[in-house]
Amino acid sequence: MPKPPWRVLASSYIVDNRFLRLRSDTVELADGSVINDYYVRESRGFVVIFALTQEQHVLLVRQYKHGIAQELLELPAGAIDPGESPQDAASRELEEETGYTAQGMQHIRSFIVDPTNADTVAHLFFAPAVTKTGRQHLDPTENIRVQTADLDGLHTMLVDGTIDSMPHVAATYFMLERLGRLAPT
Repeated sequence: MPKPPWRVLASSYIVDNRFLRLRSDTVELADGSVINDYYVRESRGFVVIFALTQEQHVLLVRQYKHGIAQELLELPAGAIDPGESPQDAASRELEEETGYTAQGMQHIRSFIVDPTNADTVAHLFFAPAVTKTGRQHLDPTENIRVQTADLDGLHTMLVDGTIDSMPHVAATYFMLERLGRLAPT
């Protein structure tokens, strides 16, 4: 792997709590210029789950997102806990947010989310046969309503902006194409 063109001269944490880890770097660019206070959000990453019921309906979750101050419709998703694998996080988040359990969870691919100012990676998982096995186990900041959509309806939701959070749009398009519901471009 080639040497990065930027060199970190100093680093310190501005915020470091369970909701946000923000680092301030002083970096030297390839031309020798020095940039102070280049901020980077650090993350353990998160998982996004494309879950299909026996009836071939996709599970969706509707919830308020405080950063954008809007209610959004998304695929089930959540942060990876310390020491947890992405696959374990996907199984846990699916059950916590929806009350459904996957009989199998396949890692499909990982996406880089915001490479300019963050190190976050989103891991997409496919759960091809989920069943309702319990109730939701929500975090204090979550108030989630579970919905379903058929695969054709899901594509319409992407086109009309009903689903508009970029990681969820990308994951859904990727899975629809993989399942043969979209022609490859």
